[in-house]
Amino acid sequence: MILGYFFAALAALASGGGSILESMGIRRAGVYGGTSMDLVALRHQWIYLLGLGVDLLGFVFAAAALQLLPLFLIQSVLAFSIGVTATIAAFMGTRLAPAGWVTLGLGAAGLILLGISAAPGPARDLHPIWQWILLGMALPVAATATYAKRRDRAWTGRMLAFTSGVGFSVVGVSARTLDTPTTPWHLILDPAVWAIVLNGLTAAIVFAMALQKRGATATTAIMFTTHTALSSLIGLTYLDDRVRTGFTAVAIIGFALALAGAVGTAHYATHAHHNQLRRERRQVARATKTDPSA
Repeated sequence: MILGYFFAALAALASGGGSILESMGIRRAGVYGGTSMDLVALRHQWIYLLGLGVDLLGFVFAAAALQLLPLFLIQSVLAFSIGVTATIAAFMGTRLAPAGWVTLGLGAAGLILLGISAAPGPARDLHPIWQWILLGMALPVAATATYAKRRDRAWTGRMLAFTSGVGFSVVGVSARTLDTPTTPWHLILDPAVWAIVLNGLTAAIVFAMALQKRGATATTAIMFTTHTALSSLIGLTYLDDRVRTGFTAVAIIGFALALAGAVGTAHYATHAHHNQLRRERRQVARATKTDPSA
């Protein structure tokens, strides 16, 4: 069990750091606020590709942890990547207001309560048809993201972040129910493996689209809140993940704190992100005025 916690902690660190690197790559490529086709330019951004690699490493750690511990326990630990993202962003100049750190702390406390209330145990085997349904979930996730992107409204960034969270939830459920393959052929032919790959790629692309519209911390908060809540619900309802005896109240309080903390963090992070953009624009304007060659 200790090894599972260790893998989960590494996954949280990798996911939070990967989100920052991907956001930096999007800005350096000049595609923030652009179209989906602009994301093609990211293939030249090594820092974005590094972020994807770190995210992939985080997924490997998470998949290893899911073989040892219940789904909503691992997802709760993974949600701490919100704090990793916020902390790194703060060191880079996008600072949360004190109230933002308070809400982040409340969310972290709630996620800890959710984690300690989980009872370790193996997942229930899924019927093969459900594995194919999980594989096909990549289509509605992609369709919803395409619709939101084309509408291009004020809620587009939030919708894209939410949709990517749904996609990553499917990845988590697929990884939790994945049987350890006995041969390479079993691994290649297992629909759960392809559900992980296709939904993971789709969710990663949608997450990149969301980062075009919103700051890294706010986007990550929405994505991981959706990811954690939906995965936990599925695990508790269908996969035989259970709450420890006598910890039901702890789990309920933890869920309420986690939800309130994530929403609060997203709110204050959005303000911090906009303030940072305004400061950058003012700096560029001052530099243009003082540069004779401008």
